[in-house]
Amino acid sequence: MKLLKAAIVAMALSGTQVVWAGGINTNTNMSTAFGRNLSREGAISIDGVYFNPAGATFLSPGLHLSINWQLITQHRYIDNNYELFANNTEKPTTNRNFKGHSLAPFFPSVQAAYNWHRFSFQANAGVGGGGGKCTFDDGLGSFEKIVSETALAASGLARTVDGALVNSLKRFDVPGDIANNMVGANGFSSDQYFGKQGKYSAQSYMRGRQYYYGVSLGVGYKLTDDLSVFAGARGVYASCNYYGYVRNIKVGNMPLYQVLDPTKTNSADIELSCDQSGFGVTPILGIDYRLGKWNFSAKYEFKTRMRLKNSSVNQFPSIGNLSDNLAKALNATLQNNNMTADQATTITDKTLSSEEVTGTMTALKAHFDQGIKEATGEYEDGKSIPADLPGIVAVGVGYTPNDALRLTAGFHYYFDKQAHAYNNRNKLLKRGTMEYSAGVEYDPIKLVTLSAGYQRTNYGLSDEYMDDKSFVVSSNSFGTGFMIHLSKKTRVNVSYFHTFYETKNTEKTVQLTEKQQAHYVANYSRSNNVFGASLELDF
Repeated sequence: MKLLKAAIVAMALSGTQVVWAGGINTNTNMSTAFGRNLSREGAISIDGVYFNPAGATFLSPGLHLSINWQLITQHRYIDNNYELFANNTEKPTTNRNFKGHSLAPFFPSVQAAYNWHRFSFQANAGVGGGGGKCTFDDGLGSFEKIVSETALAASGLARTVDGALVNSLKRFDVPGDIANNMVGANGFSSDQYFGKQGKYSAQSYMRGRQYYYGVSLGVGYKLTDDLSVFAGARGVYASCNYYGYVRNIKVGNMPLYQVLDPTKTNSADIELSCDQSGFGVTPILGIDYRLGKWNFSAKYEFKTRMRLKNSSVNQFPSIGNLSDNLAKALNATLQNNNMTADQATTITDKTLSSEEVTGTMTALKAHFDQGIKEATGEYEDGKSIPADLPGIVAVGVGYTPNDALRLTAGFHYYFDKQAHAYNNRNKLLKRGTMEYSAGVEYDPIKLVTLSAGYQRTNYGLSDEYMDDKSFVVSSNSFGTGFMIHLSKKTRVNVSYFHTFYETKNTEKTVQLTEKQQAHYVANYSRSNNVFGASLELDF
């Protein structure tokens, strides 16, 4: 049953990557100042505690503090086309549109630096990885894709059983026309059971949450008046939860639970409820050099080794009783057609022990068992799984042509392909993520700073990496905002940035049977809005 292989994975992984800015699993929108100017590596400011920690060493002596709040909304769009979707009795079309929605009304971060002589003691706290929450009220296309394929396979099994039943009846001297009429009206492939066309219906839902909370501490030191270095580390605590289900699966007019365990109406339901948690440490190094009106910086974050521990309460159906339940149903049908109990039992045994039926049943059970092993292994209770955050190289340059104007540019490279993920999914990437940014700040008057910035995020995606459970798409982000200087030691930032996501189009060929193929089309995109405000204080 392919349903159990893909739908469980879909529920487990969907919504885990709703990253707002940064790499595949790394958030970089750690300050409101970033929202109004998306290029921060070349700047010397209090949010440099995250973006350019060596540069923050050049702030004035004393304590500097930035308290940030952001409101983030995001939608994920997946457009599917698959010919088997037309067999859905509730939505008999080949097209499907799935929409996931995410809201983070309170996304805080704090940066602090205490500069004393040549030293700078720094701290940063925020959500540096993961992606927040995402809900798909109607599940995902991969859910329905596998349900549709399962319905087609179930109809095929029903036809195989009915064909074997006709042959068994003939061996008991039942005339061929009578045997065909009996099975045609009451067989498993009849309209009152599975039918012949693979018609189906089901209900699905998915909700995912993933946060990587980070607190970093470090020390900067000015080697000269224009050269500084930094060393520190970030402790990262991951907290994740996934909940989803596929319920009320029906093939034709036959609820699937009736052939798995007719005593339990939920015996065919799939439900995943998994909590994950883990801890890791990120060493951080930085350097900053000032040369007249220019400023050059670089930062390297080492890979964060993360292992997430599962605490799960999952429910997965079993097909171990499928043969017995089919036998009971078949026996009852035969007795309703004036067969004696002994005759019905004999014919049932002959039918279900035929080479065609046993071969189909064995193949189905083997595929089911393999699917359970592959799909649930990552979410078994008590298991520890890899979920590394990648190493990052960030370089920046700043240029100040005059006191009122500041220009910045930056580049990031995320070593996503080297960040170990479950089943080495990271190896499916072509390369790591590359980001380019540029920004400008201008003071029309001494009390006001206006700014704008741009960031290009380019992922090393491959067709094999893309699926609706955890996808990213390359994008262009634009931010703008302002800073009000309330006093020499108090400032307020307000920002807004929007991300324009590209659409990634994929098409896969699905081998349904030896002679039948189908094309599964999936087009992926997103939309994103971030509003921010912050208070900066100097003491």
